[in-house]
Amino acid sequence: MYVPSGFNVALMMTIVSAICWGSWANTFKGTKNYRFELFYWDYAVGIFLISLLLALTMGSLHNDATSFLNNLQSADKSNILWALIGGMIFNAANLLLVAAIDMAGMSVAFPVGIGIALVVGVVLSYALQPKGNLLLLALGVLFAIAAVIMDGKAYSELSTSGRAVSRKSIIVCIISGILMGLFPPFVTRALTTGAALGPYSIAVVFTFGALISCFGVNVYFMKRPLVGEPVPFADFFKATPKDHILGLLGGAIWGTGAVFNFVAASFTGVAISYALGQSAPMVAALWGLFVWKEFVGASAKAHRFLGFMFLFYILAITLVATSSG
Repeated sequence: MYVPSGFNVALMMTIVSAICWGSWANTFKGTKNYRFELFYWDYAVGIFLISLLLALTMGSLHNDATSFLNNLQSADKSNILWALIGGMIFNAANLLLVAAIDMAGMSVAFPVGIGIALVVGVVLSYALQPKGNLLLLALGVLFAIAAVIMDGKAYSELSTSGRAVSRKSIIVCIISGILMGLFPPFVTRALTTGAALGPYSIAVVFTFGALISCFGVNVYFMKRPLVGEPVPFADFFKATPKDHILGLLGGAIWGTGAVFNFVAASFTGVAISYALGQSAPMVAALWGLFVWKEFVGASAKAHRFLGFMFLFYILAITLVATSSG
């Protein structure tokens, strides 16, 4: 399988992964009147197909024990199960994140949802394996919470400019963030315990778990939507080719970021890979602010809150990464 030839290449892969994770939602923003529940079917197929494609190419360059198919066959069945469960939990969280993007925009949904995921992930990881500098971790968690609060305050300020502000969207972000913070331990176990899955294998199993869980989670939201009327599956076939392509492209962008992050982490170390990956909400917020103009016309107070959000979030991911040594 392909592995980075040096630290600089691995570092570039982590940067690309953060850009991918912070940019894929632009494809949803680019659709027209395409319900997020329907968009998500295309997206889920896209993340699985790109993971499989990269596993069969980059992950199969050498026919040795580390190549994709050989690794998948030799891995412990329990690790495959853990990866599937992780993908299912992620899928529920990400589906809610797309719903929040639909309701509140990228510049709110990503920092709030992923900021909470950062807090949950750090606390859970330390509880399961108390390693790292506790003071730095605690400060990182506090700054992440502060960043979430600042973004929420900025969003609430939109009401002063006559824009609709939905309390429900913030609740959806919070639930998404909690779930998003719960799946990493399952993935870590699959990558590190016994006959472990390799980076390409885990990407395929993880995204397959996400895809098959759509038949439960996404179908539920189609019947009981968070916003609007129930969506019949027949509407999926009424969408334009452009909308389907954008959905698949969104999945391919996220999936590429996931594979790159898994592959690079074994070279750069988890701390750098994790920190850069968690910077994705900042990328998404920049898209939302400067391309989609989600805060156009907002008060100066709202923009000050956004400035503090960026500052606190950068401090949070820096402290969390540094705490692991």
